[in-house]
Amino acid sequence: MRIVFMGTPDFAAAPLEAIIRSGRHQVTGVITQPDKPKGRGKSMQFPPVKEKALEYGIPVWQPEKINTPEMLQILQEQNPDCIVVAAFGQILKKEILTLPRYGCINIHASLLPKLRGAAPIQWAVIQGDEKAGVTTMWMDEGLDTGDMLLKKEVILDPQETGGSLFDKLSLCGCELILETLEALEAGTAVRTPQTGETSYAQILTKELGNIDWSRSAVEIERLIRGLNPWPSAYSYLNGKMVKFWSAGVLKRPEKEEPGTILKLNKHSFAVSCGEDWLEIHELQAEGKKRMTADAWLRGVKLEEGMHFTASRA
Repeated sequence: MRIVFMGTPDFAAAPLEAIIRSGRHQVTGVITQPDKPKGRGKSMQFPPVKEKALEYGIPVWQPEKINTPEMLQILQEQNPDCIVVAAFGQILKKEILTLPRYGCINIHASLLPKLRGAAPIQWAVIQGDEKAGVTTMWMDEGLDTGDMLLKKEVILDPQETGGSLFDKLSLCGCELILETLEALEAGTAVRTPQTGETSYAQILTKELGNIDWSRSAVEIERLIRGLNPWPSAYSYLNGKMVKFWSAGVLKRPEKEEPGTILKLNKHSFAVSCGEDWLEIHELQAEGKKRMTADAWLRGVKLEEGMHFTASRA
């Protein structure tokens, strides 16, 4: 099968390589987002999908907008049997969707119709879902609304992070797209319309990680895991940012002002929340490396009754 692949981040690079290495299909071209500046030096960085395509000598296009006459002409010249899309970041119009004979197939990191949209992996953790998964979908002009083809489920570990779930679902995506392409070629693929309750996974922003200590300790602990490794959950102490990487919930009936530092000893400390307390296990002070709470307490003057706040002020 002749395939054009569209995708941008690491989650998309893995299934691209799986398709290439399967030896069953020919990836004739890759379309990804433009290079972006990154780091303090603002040097231009290739998207992971571009890096993977160049590794295998596959032509790459990086349009600012995909739905242009120029890109449609390029796709027509590529003459793909199928367009595979994974975390591409742009909506395809009808002219592209109807171009390949097997259609445009999306690899989406949720159990549709739940968590349509940009960041389903992290929101599955933040929401406290018991399971997540990957769905391959026959794309239409909506946002992740097309008919479903295949699904794989993953049970979330109690300590699941956004990063660990990302790795699991990326592997699922590799397996599922190969099964889907095989079913399309064999004529055995079954299209199932999406039914039932829908939800949406909003785009992740750094502001999302600013901890609201009036929320319950359970919710904050899930936020910390869901935003690990990016963009991270954080708060401010004495005007400096502290990032939180791991924590646990202490069931406590006492009601203290949210954000108050409590239960302080040589090895650990807790923070009061709207409900229960959050015991901090791993954190990162501004300008420092990640460390255990035990290591951090040895180098900081901390007292019970001090407060984490939502800003530097």
